[in-house]
Amino acid sequence: MFKAILVEKDDAGYHANLTTCEESALPPGEVLVRVAYSTLNYKDALAITGKSPVVRRFPLVPGVDLAGEVETSAHPAYAPGNGVLLNGCGVGEQHWGGLAQKASVRADWLIPLPQGLSARQSMAIGTAGYTAMLSILALERHGLTPDQGEVLVTGASGGVGGFAVTLLAKLGYRVVASTGRLEQTDYLKALGAAEVIDRQTFSGPGKPLQKERWAAAIDSVGSHTLANVCASTRADGAVATCGLAQGMDFPATVAPFILRGVSLLGINSVTRPAKERIEAWTRLARELDSTKLDTMTHEIGLAEAIPAADELLAGRIRGRLVVDVNR
Repeated sequence: MFKAILVEKDDAGYHANLTTCEESALPPGEVLVRVAYSTLNYKDALAITGKSPVVRRFPLVPGVDLAGEVETSAHPAYAPGNGVLLNGCGVGEQHWGGLAQKASVRADWLIPLPQGLSARQSMAIGTAGYTAMLSILALERHGLTPDQGEVLVTGASGGVGGFAVTLLAKLGYRVVASTGRLEQTDYLKALGAAEVIDRQTFSGPGKPLQKERWAAAIDSVGSHTLANVCASTRADGAVATCGLAQGMDFPATVAPFILRGVSLLGINSVTRPAKERIEAWTRLARELDSTKLDTMTHEIGLAEAIPAADELLAGRIRGRLVVDVNR
């Protein structure tokens, strides 16, 4: 028996509850993981509340992240006691996820817990930090270096944005953080932002081409924000797009891409090959300041994840929520 948040859809409607499950209810998988920690991401909050069709089959345990130890394994890559973590791969959407004390998963969805990171630290990072690092790796492959100019981070008070700010600053970039919560200015500057600006600068319709400012940007907002960011990115710059908090639409023109050679880099954190996942997590273990990680993190118990989902969607959560599934 194990505790889990279970999302169900029946004649009574859509609902998520903390419940106790039989181990036999777990879906088939090569590796059984005894979960220590999970996280509460934006996607998880949507899954718990039902405010977006994230969950593809019912019943389902949400949670796109998990970290813990292997309990049993039918795959030679993993043995009982191995520390492992998982991000994405359809877990928490199509396959039972990490907001539970046990998870049964495919071996190729897992990677070894990176050296130097505890299970709790890896979930403090979670998909948010992992996505931020994938975005930075994409910008680096494009050729971005700190001497090229400022890098803009939108949605900076959120999970992805906070990690992007602190990682870019650690790497020597001058970071400008955009947020709708200017009361978080001191927090963002403590993470490494050189300047904090109001998201209203980008959130409405704008001109197809605007004054060039950013050498690059990491955007987790989408919609008009992404369009305005692209329109104000310098010639031959790049924008990594990894979220859609404002919307899935992209009300822009091709002008920045044709007339300035701006590149739009899509970041898919769900289905990356193991080599890329390991590279990103190796960099995170090396680059991330553990002190700043602590300032970004708040821990909750498994039952608290359900009410916290509404708070997260309402924009009232700063930084990261780590879920201790055993309390």
